[in-house]
Amino acid sequence: METAEALGRELARLEGGGADGSPGTLNAIFRHAHSLKGLAALYGQGGMEALAHATEDLLDRLRLGRARLSEPVVDALSETVELLQRLAAAAEADPDPVLRDAAGEQVARLEQLASGPERVGSDPLHRLDLSPALRRVLTEYEEHRLRETLRRRALVWSFAVRWRLDDFDRRLPELVERLAPVAEVIATLPGHAPDDPESICFELLLGSAAGEDRLRAALAPDTGQLAVVPARKRRTRAELPGSLPEGPRTLPMETEGSLHAAARTVRVDIGRLDALMNAVGELRLIAAGLQRLADGALAPGVRQLPRAFGADLLREQRQMARRLDALQSGLLDARMVPLSQVFERLQRLVRRAARDAGKELDLLARGGEVELDKLIVEELSDPLMHLLRNAVDHGIEAPSERERLGKPRRGRLSLAARPEGSHVVIEVRDDGRGIDSARVRQVAIERGLLSAHAAHAVTGGPLYRLLFTPGFSTARSISALSGRGVGLDVVHTNLARLSGVIDVESALGVGTAFRLTLPLTLAMMRGLIVRVSGRTYAIPLNGVVEILALGSEPPRVVGDQEIIAVRGMPLLLVRLARLFRLPPAEAPRQNVVVVGLAQERVGLAVDELLGQADMVTKPLGTRLGPVPGIAAVADLGNRRTVLVLDVAAILGEALKKEPPRAARSE
Repeated sequence: METAEALGRELARLEGGGADGSPGTLNAIFRHAHSLKGLAALYGQGGMEALAHATEDLLDRLRLGRARLSEPVVDALSETVELLQRLAAAAEADPDPVLRDAAGEQVARLEQLASGPERVGSDPLHRLDLSPALRRVLTEYEEHRLRETLRRRALVWSFAVRWRLDDFDRRLPELVERLAPVAEVIATLPGHAPDDPESICFELLLGSAAGEDRLRAALAPDTGQLAVVPARKRRTRAELPGSLPEGPRTLPMETEGSLHAAARTVRVDIGRLDALMNAVGELRLIAAGLQRLADGALAPGVRQLPRAFGADLLREQRQMARRLDALQSGLLDARMVPLSQVFERLQRLVRRAARDAGKELDLLARGGEVELDKLIVEELSDPLMHLLRNAVDHGIEAPSERERLGKPRRGRLSLAARPEGSHVVIEVRDDGRGIDSARVRQVAIERGLLSAHAAHAVTGGPLYRLLFTPGFSTARSISALSGRGVGLDVVHTNLARLSGVIDVESALGVGTAFRLTLPLTLAMMRGLIVRVSGRTYAIPLNGVVEILALGSEPPRVVGDQEIIAVRGMPLLLVRLARLFRLPPAEAPRQNVVVVGLAQERVGLAVDELLGQADMVTKPLGTRLGPVPGIAAVADLGNRRTVLVLDVAAILGEALKKEPPRAARSE
């Protein structure tokens, strides 16, 4: 599965540039396809082996310049990668006849593309002054790269260098890395140093249009002879810089370090990690129980146990807690995966959707290295796909329309991620037509979501949140991608299940941005324990911004919402007793727990604060189904069970009725 995913990552890089401009990427894809073919044969996966073999054949023609990297070829490779990943995921299950038939059809398609006409043109290699001995040791691929260097009017350089045997394996990769920005290393030809048995000579053939000064700057740490390979003057073998022996070249062997590195990683089923996380949670509850026993033994007036025993018990409990912290941190790290796993798959799907819609666009993905819990990453694929499809279908204009509006013909769509504290923010942004606020108001009035007066008063975020109402759509026609009133409500529902929120900003004619804020993980949680009307609840601590005492001045009432002032700024107040339809308690003074996600803030009125606790959370179960405002149930130890509040759902529901901006600014 890892090899199939690596194949997908390299293909995503290739789609951003042409074949001639990325020979390294083509080679990497070719190697991954070759590895996948070997692994499939080893484990008896005939369908996957045949598909990987056909992919390898097509890629070999591409990298040798015998075929052109056209759009049909890229599409075929993209679909092949998806099919290979599906075959790899289903490798341990019973053979799926549908997948097997699809693999067979794709093999035929790849073979047809590989059998197309070869790239024709004059061979420029005859203009290069290379000796017959040197030509004999060049591979077919290296000859192809020399031809491509000459076709793009760059120069072929020869660099001869000598290193000691005990450090050449370090010096050569360093040199290749330094050359990467200014030259392509086409061939690396080793040879012996007759006058020094402790040294080894290398001749590098380089393709570069950067100029001699930049090349010499990159080569500076290594002393050697640099010369351009002439096009006319014939030279003998002995005159070439760095005398090399004739005969076959020896391929470098993998070092022992690389073999060890391959053995240091294992695949672990996520279910096993979940079981370990649950075990850690249970151990935390035991540690909390031990601390209570130790505190009781050390309490003033307690005579049942010696105080020394209580002190020893407390010391052991603290040591156990430190070890649990380290274990929990390690397990959380093991669950984290990069967002690139989703981003690369989405890039291929968006490219296909844009072509089907007749749109021209560039999709820029940034932040793929940002990590999230694997379960969250898996659930993100559908919401992000909905947003990207909406951007392609409704946001980005047709090329002719963009030209008429004075915009670049190609639209710009970006997918970016960045960490923010204990959350990750993912943004989908386009430079299209933006959201038509007037059209949103019209649909809201027609569906009875807002009165005419309220619709004209609401703007910005509160107005755009109507887009997430089930069945809400501003599309005047149905397309193959969207317009049926489904999509954004699914995005909102899926994000709420992940304790995430979504914000929208848009400017007509400029573009739209959807911003998703998600927790890093849902596996372990620390909560603030509160009491409301005699009942105990837990608020996830990663959503708590601050805690305030509710002042003696009564909140302002705007519509059916209460507003309090915090440091001169208005804050929406939600009374949990009213939200859960509980009788009000006789609390002398209520507290306000300010919770927030992204830039949104809401104050939750509670009767009493009971402290913090580590929680082992469990879902409510299928019999109860979703309960508004409740995310899970948690065990606090000592046989105490509490309900965990769904901060994202409470915040989203409260902000749907956010009062007009003019009323809030007072």
